[in-house]
Amino acid sequence: MNFKNSFLILAASCMMCACAASKADNPFFAEFNTPFGTPPFDEIKMEHYKPAFDKGMQEQNDLIATIVNNQEAPTFENTIVALEKSSPVLDRVSAVFYGLVGAESNDDITELSMTMAPVMSEHSDNIMLNKALFDRINAVYQQKDSLGLNTEQQQLLERTYKSFVRSGANLTDEQQERLREINKELSTLGLTFSNNLLNTDNEFQLFIENESELSGLPEWFRQSAAEEATAAGRPGTWLFTLRNASRLPALQYADNRDLREKIFTAYINRGNNGDKNDNKDILTQTIKLRLERAKLMGYDTYANFVLDNNMAKNSETVMEFLNNLWAYSLPKAKEEAAELQKMMDKEGKGEKLEGWDWWYYTEKLRKEKYNLDEEEIKPYFPIKSVRDGAFMVANKLYGINFNPIEGIQTYHPDVDVFEVTDADGSHIGIFYTDFHPRPGKRFGAWMSSFRKQNGEVRPIIYNVCNFTKPVGDTPSLLTIDEVQTLFHELGHGLHGLLSNTQYTTLAGTGVARDFVELPSQINEHWSMEPEVLKMYAKHYQTGEVMPDSLIAKILNQSTFNQGFMTTELLAAALLDMNLHNLTNTDNLDVVAFENDAMNKLGLISQIPPRYRSTYFNHIIGGYAAGYYSYLWANVLDNDAFQAFKENGIFDQETASKFRTNVLEKGGSDEPMVLYRKFRGADPNIEPMLKNRGMK
Repeated sequence: MNFKNSFLILAASCMMCACAASKADNPFFAEFNTPFGTPPFDEIKMEHYKPAFDKGMQEQNDLIATIVNNQEAPTFENTIVALEKSSPVLDRVSAVFYGLVGAESNDDITELSMTMAPVMSEHSDNIMLNKALFDRINAVYQQKDSLGLNTEQQQLLERTYKSFVRSGANLTDEQQERLREINKELSTLGLTFSNNLLNTDNEFQLFIENESELSGLPEWFRQSAAEEATAAGRPGTWLFTLRNASRLPALQYADNRDLREKIFTAYINRGNNGDKNDNKDILTQTIKLRLERAKLMGYDTYANFVLDNNMAKNSETVMEFLNNLWAYSLPKAKEEAAELQKMMDKEGKGEKLEGWDWWYYTEKLRKEKYNLDEEEIKPYFPIKSVRDGAFMVANKLYGINFNPIEGIQTYHPDVDVFEVTDADGSHIGIFYTDFHPRPGKRFGAWMSSFRKQNGEVRPIIYNVCNFTKPVGDTPSLLTIDEVQTLFHELGHGLHGLLSNTQYTTLAGTGVARDFVELPSQINEHWSMEPEVLKMYAKHYQTGEVMPDSLIAKILNQSTFNQGFMTTELLAAALLDMNLHNLTNTDNLDVVAFENDAMNKLGLISQIPPRYRSTYFNHIIGGYAAGYYSYLWANVLDNDAFQAFKENGIFDQETASKFRTNVLEKGGSDEPMVLYRKFRGADPNIEPMLKNRGMK
């Protein structure tokens, strides 16, 4: 288990306990007695979580005491592996726990998560700052070259030793005491930030009472907004929210500019309204504490502290990479803005292009330049067909099958469950999909696990997304972006499912942050390949396969609006890096800092960063000084997909190389070693620039 990361997750992921549960009736106290060891959600009650966390912490403390008190000399098995296996109950409860925090939260979850965060932080620190335990780990580490360890064992030893050092094991007693205080504060700040954002997202409701204000909006979207309003107790009106499935169609299609402005402005000001959900002070304090922690560890910036553990290794490398891309993307975005302004000028209204106009006029320009309207495409992308298409791609590449399975308990009726089997019929793992938004679910899309693979233990993986809901008799019809997101998250899922490592810490997505997006982003490439579209893109009413003429239109516009898309992503990555490159946080005003940073970059006013500082949840979680990873991995995935383009997109030899050298290996070897074994060379940036229309 990756202790530091796991406990940070735990600190952000606890639930409300109503009363104590006895050992006999708490499902977390023993391995789940269910098909494939899946969580028994029907049996798990609120009162089970707190006792399970308590028992899990005590169990781990006892097992660590056994390691420390072992009279035998420290060895890889009796120290490193024993530590790896020290938290079975805690692993079980935390996996379910943080899964529901993201996908099915409520007031009780929020309340206990805030209560438990400092408790879990302290438990983590008690382990990572246990001198006797670290002495044994260090003793093994000092012998690493003479132990005859295989590559994976070496990686586990290196990861374990380094995680203790990076968690303060070598600090003085006084420094460690301050580090404990910092960690406790950060654990609750992160939770508060995320909870404020979820509250803001749920509280924003814009009701439209006059149908004339809905001009331009597709009928399916009007019907969806009407259903949302009825569910909210306002029948006869139309409800707009900040969720992507509501916000983006409104920005794309609404002729009502005032409506677009209200939604856009509300979205980009999340966490920055001076109300109870304001995140400015929380983020300021987070940045200050992170810098202090980095300096305790001997680093000049928090970015350099984080990046020392990634492929990039240091901030200078990342900034050079991002600034190089910026020189390509910003001029492209300015060209796009000028083109949109010309379209507005033709209307003779004398209006200046603003952020709330971009999506609207981009959609008009797409139709004008490519004779393509996204409403023409969506009927070919019913969600189940897209999902099955993604499964078919995995089957053709790796021989695996996704078989619907009954009788597996789920945490919500929207969740579907599949058994994944290999070409020979052997069991690979269990896979859950949870695709539609609801109030207790956070924005975005992600993959995680209820159980990670290790040795003979097979994984239980899930994907969570927020795709457009079905409307009336019409199924959920996806946009191109949503299609690519589904393929993206399944790519992460494959990384977890096909993992074949000995140790949980190194399994699946347990890799460097700037390597983890390779499996997900390469999987997106298949989604829009003509051969693949013909496999799954079928009209939801007629069953007609998407015609060649429409496929050609999709391909022709593949680099359309990429200046905008790349620039908003880069702006967020640079904002993240700038915040975490600070060496002094005195008098920090995060909003003023953001504005100044974007002005220095020359970012045009119509394009805000994809995530502004007060709602940048990625940098509150695991992507602090790491949001650049999507672009870093974009170089890898474009170069890697070239191998398939050169040899055939379903070439079995190439697919087998990718499976055995990347998907199965997890963190069992260095990322660039794994990549070179697959590709035979270092990655080339040219395919990425070409595919983003930058060259």
